[in-house]
Amino acid sequence: MAASVIRAALAGGLLLSTALANGAEVPPPAYQLIALPAGVPSEVLYSVALQESGTRLRGQIVPWPWTLNVAGAGYRFATRNDACKALLTAIQIAGPHRVDVGLGQTNIGANGHRYTHPCEGLDPYKNLSVTAQILAEQKAKGGDWITAAGRYHRPAGGQPAARYRRAFAKHLSRVTGINLMANNP
Repeated sequence: MAASVIRAALAGGLLLSTALANGAEVPPPAYQLIALPAGVPSEVLYSVALQESGTRLRGQIVPWPWTLNVAGAGYRFATRNDACKALLTAIQIAGPHRVDVGLGQTNIGANGHRYTHPCEGLDPYKNLSVTAQILAEQKAKGGDWITAAGRYHRPAGGQPAARYRRAFAKHLSRVTGINLMANNP
């Protein structure tokens, strides 16, 4: 266990030092604090959040914690309370398997067991922690982080996962300052 945490820290440090050298972005501290114990580079966790809940704010795409996706339609709310009310309604109307929540857009049907209450998915720290756990589980199945991100989005793979890998790679390239390609199956 300790060796895997050390390897993750070294890999994260390598990505971070490369990002700094290339003038890229440094993920916010919460991403760094949550990613390391899960063995996920903070740049990967931040890039998933950009892909999943990113919204344009002051000319830049940033993750938004009070985001829902209900049956394929995205909704952003000004407050956690408003998002929670909408989340509970969406679960009743669309069903939990058609509702994604928070920064990482974790699916309530597939991952609701990771929360004590559905609205806990709107807690940015808890949502990022769950997102990091899922990413680590997908990475453990093999492949690189782009592949793991594709499985995070769609474990069954196929074209939806391939599209996601390409979009995620663009965010990861922005964050790391390294032009990455998602040309794996």
